[in-house]
Amino acid sequence: MSDEELAKDLGLLSAITIGIGTMIGAGIFVLPGTAVARAGPLAAATFVIGGVTALFTALSASELGTAMPKSGGAYFYVNRALGPLFGSISGWANWLGLAFASAFYMYGFGEYVNQLVGAPALALGPMTISAAQTIGLIGAALFIAINYVGAKETGGLQIVIVVTLLGILGLFTVVGLLNADLESLRPIAPEGTTSEVLPVTAIVFVSYLGFVQITSVAEEIKDPGRNLPLAVIGSVVIVTIVYALFLVVLLAAVPNELVANNETAVVDAAELLFGQYSVFGIGLGRLGWALLLLGGLLATASSANASILSSSRINFAMGREKIISPSVNEIHQRFGTPFKSILITGALIIGFLLFGNLELLSTAGSVLHLIVYGLLNIALIVMREAEPAEYDPDFEVPLYPFVPIIGAISSFALIAYIEPFVILLSAGLVVFAGAWYLLYARQHVESAGVFVNWILERSEEMPDAAVTAADSVRPDAVRAATGTDGGDFRVMVPLANPRTETELITLAGAIAKQRDGTVHAVHIVQVPDQTPLERGAEQTERIDAESQKLLEQAREDAETFGADVETHTVLSHRSFKEIFDAARTFDADQVVMGWGPTAHGRAESRLDELTHDLPCDFLVLKDRGFDPEHILLPTAGGPDSVLGADVVRLLRAEFDSRVTLLHAVGEDESREEGEQFLEEWGAENGLSDADLIVDDRDVDTAIADAATDATLLVIGATETGLLSRLVRGSLVLDVLDDVECSVLLAERARKRTLRERLLGLRKDE
Repeated sequence: MSDEELAKDLGLLSAITIGIGTMIGAGIFVLPGTAVARAGPLAAATFVIGGVTALFTALSASELGTAMPKSGGAYFYVNRALGPLFGSISGWANWLGLAFASAFYMYGFGEYVNQLVGAPALALGPMTISAAQTIGLIGAALFIAINYVGAKETGGLQIVIVVTLLGILGLFTVVGLLNADLESLRPIAPEGTTSEVLPVTAIVFVSYLGFVQITSVAEEIKDPGRNLPLAVIGSVVIVTIVYALFLVVLLAAVPNELVANNETAVVDAAELLFGQYSVFGIGLGRLGWALLLLGGLLATASSANASILSSSRINFAMGREKIISPSVNEIHQRFGTPFKSILITGALIIGFLLFGNLELLSTAGSVLHLIVYGLLNIALIVMREAEPAEYDPDFEVPLYPFVPIIGAISSFALIAYIEPFVILLSAGLVVFAGAWYLLYARQHVESAGVFVNWILERSEEMPDAAVTAADSVRPDAVRAATGTDGGDFRVMVPLANPRTETELITLAGAIAKQRDGTVHAVHIVQVPDQTPLERGAEQTERIDAESQKLLEQAREDAETFGADVETHTVLSHRSFKEIFDAARTFDADQVVMGWGPTAHGRAESRLDELTHDLPCDFLVLKDRGFDPEHILLPTAGGPDSVLGADVVRLLRAEFDSRVTLLHAVGEDESREEGEQFLEEWGAENGLSDADLIVDDRDVDTAIADAATDATLLVIGATETGLLSRLVRGSLVLDVLDDVECSVLLAERARKRTLRERLLGLRKDE
């Protein structure tokens, strides 16, 4: 399959707990010891600064997520906006950053479990594995298995973990407040700690990875336009408040020396605080110890659980976009999960656990994500400025462009405070990701990205260096399609009905041959909305067999014209609308589709409603036996008629067709003016040798009469908009009822304003 989508299983509570569950673990239960040792009481401020920094990116992620609720989150947005070169960098950084973070969380999990069991280190030849690592490996295997089973089970587990965890933290905070002494926080900034604030912020930023990971499962969130911003922004705000309050209470209630450099500090603090109380003469110290130990286990476990879920989706999305092998897209027939992605991610986590330590794992995760977050903010700016037709977010960032600019600068700036070795390691990954794109992915990906296209569309206005750079990084397929590497005009044919396949491929093959182009035959298989895609995936073998048969016939038909042909199968809930997404995905120059109730192109009302902003030129064939022997082309001018003339010239060159041009004289136009218009129009469009008919009757009658001798009617799409079609009907539909030959509707790609969509008027009318 070229594209498979995931069922929408996650509600608001599941989504927000993925974010909170990922963030709350490392922030409270693993990193306070390191933060307090270096920054003293200012450790609380480092978490607040991290939260505010994260909030800028959370706002940008929310807008991008509601505009493009696709699996892969930040990677997908960067790839779509900045192109596959930066998509490769962000994908690898996000994926490996989460794998590093997951290993870090499981290492912390091992530390807390070891508080209970006191396991010894394990010697494996020359390698010694600590007890925390051994336990972390077991935990990692468990959570990889949970994610393998499915997102619904993961979301349910997150809710239980996070609600229990917040209850434990709330109880600790209450007890801490009863024993807090704010004077113990003085001096707030001991000597030498002020300079450590930003370096410590960079270290603890790993605590804020969860919010963007919500967008990684956006494709599985119910009502993403509402639930995704609430989950992303809400999780950052909630966690920042929890961090600040908890750390202030912790440092005000127990000596800082107890916390500093203690990887399980909150457990020892709880034992001390709860030990001041007793019930029936029995001290509660061990109860506090047990509760916070349980909290530490839940926190680190939920962080790892959510990170594994999100990282596997990024891997899945990279495969879908062909940055890595599409074979990772395979959906488990029973569980409906991208099981290969999960297993690959799991192997990385286990490897990092074996060879890493707490500080390396946490800082590597932070740097890689700061790179992604900086690119994500830039991606938002690109989408806003380029204004692609499909970009229509339900949520918009306030105070644009200041929010994404501050988000990008702050994200990149924090990297400077990480230790040089980790920066060098991360820089090596960026170089690897760039090389990976140039040496592998560039040959496979099929979309250049909004930014590259935006630059090339304005090549005359842009500096030569910018145009050259944009062209040099385009995917090979896109460069070929736009003529950079010898020219390759792309004609996409959505196929559904084997009975109409031959006629559509014949038309597309003739056009592709004349333009020295390629036919892209696409079989879009629709799964009903009521059926989750994982259930549809159970029928993959049947779908593959049907697609193979249909597409193989299409290949044979196209090759009879000497045209190159590529075939694709797409599994989607959206059979008709997927045509427009596929046209963008394959960078089609033209789409040739069928017109009728059994084909994808039910061109009457549905085509009119959905194609107010066409991604490319569309040709819609109402087939009554495709025969281009005698082609009738009515025209009153306009871009759609020009497109019709382009197609007619190609068909005439291929089939030696006879061509007739028709112009129906308007009420304010004389017959002589009509004849002059038709002669000039034919000459301008390379059809000066065509037969000419000028008719002073109404348009419908003129076309119907002239079409009695024609075998194919090529007509430009109506210029009227939605309201005028509803009130007055459509010229195209009236003509279709009156002629007996095949009809080819031609519509040029262009953007329409809301006024044009509703009233069918141009700006100058």
